Amino acid sequence: MAAETRLAPARRTLDRAREALQGAFYGTALYRVSLRGRQPQALMFGPTCPWPGDAARGAALIRGEYRFAGQLVSAETPPWRAQGADGTWLEEMHGFAWLHDLQAAGGPEARAAVGGAVGDWIDHCTGWHPLAWRSDVLGRRLVSWLSHHTLILGEADRGAAGRVLASLAEQARHLTRVAASGVDGAGRIAAIKGLLFTAICLPGDERRLAHALRLLEHELGRQVLADGCHVARSPSAHLRAFSDLVEARALLVAVRQPIPEALQNAIDRMAPILRFFRHGDGGLALFNDSCEESPALIDVALGLGEALGQPPASAPHSGFERLCAQRALVLVDVGAPPPLADAHAHAGPLSFEMSVGNERMVVNCGAHTGGDASWRAAQRATAAHSTVTVDDTNAFEILDDGSLGRRPGRVDCTRIEDEGNIWIDASHDGYAKPFGLVHRRRLYLAADGDNLRGEDSLSGRGGKSFAVRFHLHPAVRASLVGEGAGALIRLASGTGWRLRASGAAIHIAESVYLGRGGEVNRSDQIVLSGPLRGGVVKVKWSLGRIEG
Repeated sequence: MAAETRLAPARRTLDRAREALQGAFYGTALYRVSLRGRQPQALMFGPTCPWPGDAARGAALIRGEYRFAGQLVSAETPPWRAQGADGTWLEEMHGFAWLHDLQAAGGPEARAAVGGAVGDWIDHCTGWHPLAWRSDVLGRRLVSWLSHHTLILGEADRGAAGRVLASLAEQARHLTRVAASGVDGAGRIAAIKGLLFTAICLPGDERRLAHALRLLEHELGRQVLADGCHVARSPSAHLRAFSDLVEARALLVAVRQPIPEALQNAIDRMAPILRFFRHGDGGLALFNDSCEESPALIDVALGLGEALGQPPASAPHSGFERLCAQRALVLVDVGAPPPLADAHAHAGPLSFEMSVGNERMVVNCGAHTGGDASWRAAQRATAAHSTVTVDDTNAFEILDDGSLGRRPGRVDCTRIEDEGNIWIDASHDGYAKPFGLVHRRRLYLAADGDNLRGEDSLSGRGGKSFAVRFHLHPAVRASLVGEGAGALIRLASGTGWRLRASGAAIHIAESVYLGRGGEVNRSDQIVLSGPLRGGVVKVKWSLGRIEG
């Protein structure tokens, strides 16, 4: 692992150089000619889209309002190269997943909008573009077009239908060449799913299906950890990968193809971890580049996967703990980021989130889904997580290119359970190099779910000050009580909790919450702070429910 980390910068430099050379070649007329071939006359199989659409978003799209990744672009025709749009917005635009919103809107206007958008893309985006033709974006677009074939081809004349089928075939030929070497992580699974769909739905080379299944089996071995978590350690990335896998499985079932053992095994192991990351409101925890996501979409994904495994208490290979007692749920990050997950990794070691019933109380700040580098860096910072910060310094070093530099050499965790009471004892040395400090966090959740106790300690010689942060959900209100000796926390339902602390000063500060897919919501954070003087500093705190 250490050798992989040292080699990562050189590997990224080589990858960028290779991508630049490939892009130059893909943009040539010679390469465009190589994508031509026999034009399909019809689809061999027409899949259906299993994902729920949003009729209101579909109506907005018909009006020319394109809102992706928290950014709105208004245009009379599809804005494939909208000025000012960031990369994430463009990925969604060119991925065409928004077709299911138009399908949900229904009616002749929606059908016209779908056919018009696909035809317009063929008119303006057939030439090489590094983002529009990137393997994951390409894979998603192909799946979207094929899954909405009735809207696209149902009322098209022979000429329009021929153009769509020819474009599908050309895009599929390019994807065959780049699916295994394009983007990594969950994006590569999306690319391979696109390859699988084209192999089944388009006539042509029968070897493409075997190629896609081989690639998929290889990636599952790389990307799904032994505990079932996706290697990115990101609940949102885990959901995306799981959704792609269950959709691929559903297609194989529909055409009566055997389900590869590796695919079924991955789905069976990933489903319990997806449930592991869900709070009582049905959404996901906000670790490592994640948003709450749609509970309805998560339900559909789990239903499509037909995997019934219950969430485990621990995910030891990815490094997460789940403490559940009565209505209280606490999720804790006790792992370190593997090199493959650099792009998703947030510097939030030993951070935790807590919900009570269907209400979130203590949270992390969430992920910036757009392309603003300053916002993204702020959300990845240690200070944006409910954990301990030293001298406003990140526990992991986040480099300018988004990758990680300094990272913990060791993260440890021990779990004990007795008669429904749960203890967690975890530590990390992410602050060892800059300050010579080790952070240890001990948590105890009582069996009745009404009391969470914690102890944070910093042992070592360096640093000037510390802050223990409890970021609160926007629906939660907090106020200081007892002349600043504690804080009263009130949930939207009216339920009250009291935070008590010793060994630190307590105050309430402003925070932000980006857990709802691009929305920026103001919130509060409770901060326990104090000086570091060498030796061991301990802060003890408790969160207890207030009766009545």
